[in-house]
Amino acid sequence: MNKDTYTNFIRNQIDNDLEQKLHTSIQTRFPPEPNGYLHIGHAKSICLNFGLAKDYKGQCNFRFDDTNPAKEDIKFIDAIKGDIKWLGFMWDGDIKYSSHYFDQFYKYAIELINKNLAYVCFLNANETRTYRGTLKEAGENSPYRDASIAENLELLAKMKAGKFSEGECVLRGKIDMSSSFMCMRDPTLYRIRFDKHHQTGNQWRIYPMYDFAHCISDAIEKVTHSLCTLEFQENRRLYDWILENLNDFNKPNRPHQYEFSRLNLEYTVMSKRKLQKLVEDELVSGWDDPRMPTLSGLRRRGYTAASIRDFVSRIGISKVDSMTDIAILEAAVRDDLNIKAPRTMGVIDPIRVIIENYPEDKIETLKAPIHPQNKAMGKRDIFFSRELYIDRADFKEVAPNKKFKRLTINKEVRLRFAYVINATTFDTDFDGNVTTVYATYDPDTLGKNPTDGRKVKGVIHFVEATKALKAEFRLYDRLFTLENPGKNDHFEQLLNSQSLISTYGVVEPSMTNSKPEFAYQFEREGYFCRDNQSNDELVFNKTTSLRDTWCA
Repeated sequence: MNKDTYTNFIRNQIDNDLEQKLHTSIQTRFPPEPNGYLHIGHAKSICLNFGLAKDYKGQCNFRFDDTNPAKEDIKFIDAIKGDIKWLGFMWDGDIKYSSHYFDQFYKYAIELINKNLAYVCFLNANETRTYRGTLKEAGENSPYRDASIAENLELLAKMKAGKFSEGECVLRGKIDMSSSFMCMRDPTLYRIRFDKHHQTGNQWRIYPMYDFAHCISDAIEKVTHSLCTLEFQENRRLYDWILENLNDFNKPNRPHQYEFSRLNLEYTVMSKRKLQKLVEDELVSGWDDPRMPTLSGLRRRGYTAASIRDFVSRIGISKVDSMTDIAILEAAVRDDLNIKAPRTMGVIDPIRVIIENYPEDKIETLKAPIHPQNKAMGKRDIFFSRELYIDRADFKEVAPNKKFKRLTINKEVRLRFAYVINATTFDTDFDGNVTTVYATYDPDTLGKNPTDGRKVKGVIHFVEATKALKAEFRLYDRLFTLENPGKNDHFEQLLNSQSLISTYGVVEPSMTNSKPEFAYQFEREGYFCRDNQSNDELVFNKTTSLRDTWCA
């Protein structure tokens, strides 16, 4: 989308900065932590940062803020890279890592100590919390706060050399223990970790905190506009304090942080920690479970990159924290797939139909459009014979109401792209479930109405039995039963037991060549895609229904 077609407060800020010549070009960045998979909230940030760089003819860096080796993994790095490319974006230059700047971070920590703005503190975690105070009460200075510069330099060197155990001490900024902002009450800048780092191995025994590394990484990379979500709003004070107190970066054109509202989506959780709990507790099948709000999960479910970009455009950028209606996301993918998806027929809950007056050994080849509005996509072969499958929901012995326009005894219905049939009787199993419907067909109704003027209003889909392919259908619903499950401490207890229902049915024979992650519209059923982990088996994940039926 061209920047002239819409605006928001971030674009207004950029326009003003360029007009005031604070910057000559725009540099943004996308800086995920490699401790999980990207979710749709990250897509909002990706589209914003890469989109701004494109619209303003600037650059967007891609950087892993990898400062906590205990929670990071190469598999997350690979997944994140793949998700960004799939979403349709490409970063400028090489991929960057905060770990590439570890030597510089350490140099800047020494600079703060030399300015008497940082010190090594030996308070344990409980003592630190006590000294920090509360929102209503000021904190107290650490007893280690007034150690000499020389002593702090020596202690930091020992920390780096691994002379202290994990948790024994930290490097803290010396700011203001009476600040009304908790993040400014002598925050931790460095802590000790003996974990092996995926990029630097065992070279380091101390690792910078995110708040310390993030702003410096931005400054090193000459980022102009550092865009974060609202939960980092208070931390902007620490962001500014660090850069203002380092000689290399205390300049008017240094990076500035701007906050926008994060994406909160109904009936799911957007906290990476909570998503990780779902995975680790095996409450879902993995990070790419199609019920998850991760990009890999949405992709596996059949969401397209274009639909996600459109969704982000629809919700916009603001400072208002709110809950986004999941129907907006579903409408975006529905609008995209309605244009793109080839049509086919699949019977999710099949019962057999025997056309008693049709020749036993005959199989008829009929034609059906691949897409009703896009004639250029051509036609597909469908088949018709004495034995067919229809969906169980499309037959009732007696119509339950006047709106029921499907197959009933002694009432005609048209089979999609084929003939008009009339049900005469049916068989059931011991439990009373219909197994077979017997019917007759009118051979003069292929592609036309009955010649005697009979009105046939109902149309149902079918799959010819002898050429039908067996398939598994995975039908997905909301992952949670409440709109905002994340507010509950025991959110995992709110999982929707009906969020995944697997059933077995049949599809047209052409679907043997269906492609993983490629969308199809199963006529009258919804949009589906072949599962990307099903190998040679036919497994179709339901992306969404043909219309919004959640409130129906």
